[in-house]
Amino acid sequence: MTRRSMRSALACAALTLLPMLGYAQDSWPTGPIRFVVAFAPGGPADIIGRLLAQQLTPALGQNVVVENRPGAAGSVAAAMVARARPDGYTFLIDTSAYAVNPAMQRDLQFDSEKDLTPAALVASTPNLLVIAPTLKPRTLKEVMAAARDGSYNYGTAGAGTTPHLTAEYLFKVLGKVPITHVPFQGAGPALNAAMSSQVQLASVALPPAVELVKSGRVRALVVTSNRRSAALPDVPTVAESGFPGFEDVTWVAVFAPAGTPQPILEKFNQAVTRLQKDPAFLARLTAIGFEPQGGSLPQVRDYVHGEFAKWVRVVNTTGAKVN
Repeated sequence: MTRRSMRSALACAALTLLPMLGYAQDSWPTGPIRFVVAFAPGGPADIIGRLLAQQLTPALGQNVVVENRPGAAGSVAAAMVARARPDGYTFLIDTSAYAVNPAMQRDLQFDSEKDLTPAALVASTPNLLVIAPTLKPRTLKEVMAAARDGSYNYGTAGAGTTPHLTAEYLFKVLGKVPITHVPFQGAGPALNAAMSSQVQLASVALPPAVELVKSGRVRALVVTSNRRSAALPDVPTVAESGFPGFEDVTWVAVFAPAGTPQPILEKFNQAVTRLQKDPAFLARLTAIGFEPQGGSLPQVRDYVHGEFAKWVRVVNTTGAKVN
């Protein structure tokens, strides 16, 4: 075969493939979809990931399976999905920690802004500070007074999660209180440690703690939203507890490997958007302390991009480090 005829054959093959690629995108999904959750079972990413999987399975006509890959504040799962085929069958379920990690971890095995792309912003929730039920302090100010001797520690879902930075800012910057951070691999393990008094406090996203607070297994001190949560209406805000203007939330979003075809991303985003308008889905979210978010693909990308800059500032202010 001459060089010219080889070029012609390759060009014809490429043209033949184009309709097939278009068909694959139009017919997506034709097989099971995998959600890789960046944290252990029981945390906000896991709760949203499983709720989405349950609702999207009938909506998309294919099984959506959940796989937990905790570690390094979500970056283990993110690196795994960044290396996955960009075919619309592997997605990452992560939290605000995704935007924090570049400022906290200098040895990430992926580029957060280039190797993955946001596919949907699902929900947000306040963070919550809880205390072991055996301890005496009942308010944030009482905790700060008791912790001034450096004897207190607090657990989180991991170094670089927003509850970690929330607690660092609250205690060390605003309260001038020395306190020790103890990272776990998810909100569930951090809450278990507080229940058993392995740590005095836990700073976590609100949803995993709701039932534990209601049953008295941990005692809630404050929520970090600018208003009280409907899920725990008796728990005051940080602002009500003596630090006006304080507000922080944890969001949960879905990411896809870079290079995932735009039509697939659009179809996925639209499926999530339809869910966010469903009254039954909304009722389930709000009952456990979440609020729906949403947005088109460009809006979600802009939001996440802005979060990177925000958390660099917070990390620099708190001096927070990976333990």
